[in-house]
Amino acid sequence: MNYQYPFDISWSKQEVIDVVHFFNLIEKAYEKGISRHEVIDAYRKFKQIVPSKSEEKQFFAEFEKGSGYSSYHVVKKAREQKADKIKM
Repeated sequence: MNYQYPFDISWSKQEVIDVVHFFNLIEKAYEKGISRHEVIDAYRKFKQIVPSKSEEKQFFAEFEKGSGYSSYHVVKKAREQKADKIKM
């Protein structure tokens, strides 16, 4: 891992933890596979912190640029797939 998680310095400590947790789950979806329910729950928390779609896209793009992992595609797959475990 040679990149940083995107976050806003105005967030509380818990908000930073929740956002980092969300991006960590995105990594796991690519590297090992993960429960779709974990992704959906973490995304809901992420959306409480980042309600704006444009900000969400900005954070997703920043994370993808550094990591190569698409948050959008993981969330989309988690929403559409019926099986509990997803792997990208």
